[in-house]
Parts: sequence; structure tokens; C-alpha cells
Amino acid sequence: MPAPSHRFHRHPALPWAELRVSRQSCYSYRLHAHAQYSIGIVDEGETLFLHDGGPETLSAGGVVLIEPGHWHACNPETQQPWSYRMLFVQAEWVHERLGVGALGFARRALHEPEISRWADCLCQPLAGSATDAQVQHHVQSLTDFLQLLGSAVHAHGPLPRPPDAVLPALQHMHRSPEDETSVQALALRCGMSPSRFIRRFRAVTGVTPGAYRLNLRLNGVRHLLAQGEPLASVAQQMGFADQAHMQRAFKAHHALTPGNYAGMPR
Repeated sequence: MPAPSHRFHRHPALPWAELRVSRQSCYSYRLHAHAQYSIGIVDEGETLFLHDGGPETLSAGGVVLIEPGHWHACNPETQQPWSYRMLFVQAEWVHERLGVGALGFARRALHEPEISRWADCLCQPLAGSATDAQVQHHVQSLTDFLQLLGSAVHAHGPLPRPPDAVLPALQHMHRSPEDETSVQALALRCGMSPSRFIRRFRAVTGVTPGAYRLNLRLNGVRHLLAQGEPLASVAQQMGFADQAHMQRAFKAHHALTPGNYAGMPR
């Protein structure tokens, strides 16, 4: 059996897109949320897709569509290896390209051969050396794909839902994810006791304040590394105690180290 591998691919003409290719993976991810729109396709094996629509099993050819800020996890079914690709598309590019404030997907798991073939084609330019003509075709094909399967929704920026009692805490965490503001201080911003704040926060986001902040930090790490920032500087900017702390957290969420990610070709 081939060894597990995880790689990220980028194309200089498509700076707003990134492709993850994972092969023979048995890695189980924690619930997490991306800053980008995500289009995933299962190449081999089966995955259990956890999201707020309920757990769904997808096999080879299955496609997942995930909006920015949507908490989810895709893990191997029965701990058997599986292979997949995930195309990440910058939210700002999508909104400008489609002329919408935000995009929502009515269905996040699809089992249709035509959609599977389309998603497969969308991944091709980033996995190889595409010509200018192929890049232009990719841009139009991706636009058509998103227009067909997505619909414009009311924009709430990067926040998970419309304004809520925990909105002051969410706004602070998004402005300063590196800040070590305590739960007590966040609760005070929202006029609640810490215990009530944690319950309300989890009801709104699906996760604890600590998990939410860590996810924001790790998305920030990924963004800064993709910009070529040094590892030590990134760890400091995103509020990690040191580089080793950042590495442990990043690997737990992405199945590879920040150094591996930073070293991927751009």
C-alpha cells in the first residue's frame, strides 16, 4: 500500500486558489472551518462528512461544497485509507467575480457523476502546468460551477450567523485572533456570566470559544505562510507561545507541519 501523502499545489496565474491533494490518508480531522470556499472530491475510499446537515458518507466521485466559516470535518470511514482533493478558492475573489455579498450552497454533499467530472476538471490546472488558455477556461468553468450550485445570500462577513448576543466577542476574536482575551473578559463584553456565555457561544458557532479562536489563528498562519512569511514571525504574529506550539496545533488540523506547507511550490 502506498504511503500517505499530503500536498498543496498553486498556480502563479491563479493566486486566489489552492489545491490540496491527500493520498491514502487515515488521518482524522477535528471540526474546523476554512476562510475560503472549498470544493472537495473523493478519489478513493469513503469519508464521513460531518456538518450541520448531519453526517453523510461519500464514496469515490462524491463532492462536498463548503462555505467559509462553516464548521465541518471529513474523516476516513471505519479508519480505512481514502484519497481526496480539496480546491480552496479565496472568498473575496468569488464575491467579486459573481457580484454577490456571499454565496451559500443548498446541498453540501453531492453524488452526481456530472458534478464529479466537473469538480475533477476544476482541480486539473493547479495539479499540473496549465497554459494561459487552460487557465482562462478554468476561471470561466469555476465561475459557471459556483453560479449553478451556489446562491447569493445575505452577507455577514466572516461571522458565522446574523448578529447575536455573542457578537461583541466574535467581532473581537476576528479582529485580534492572536489576543489571549480570557473567557471572563469575552463574557463581560457580551454582558453574560462565563458559563452562560460559553453555552450561548457554542449554540451559535457549534464550538467553544477556545476552539473558535484557535481555528482563526490557524487560518491566519496558513495565510501568512502562503505569503512567504518566516515561521518564527508567523508564530509570534498569531499569538502562539513559540514555533513548536504553532507546529503542534497546525499539524493536528492539517496533517502536515507549517514548514511542510510553507515549502510547497507556489
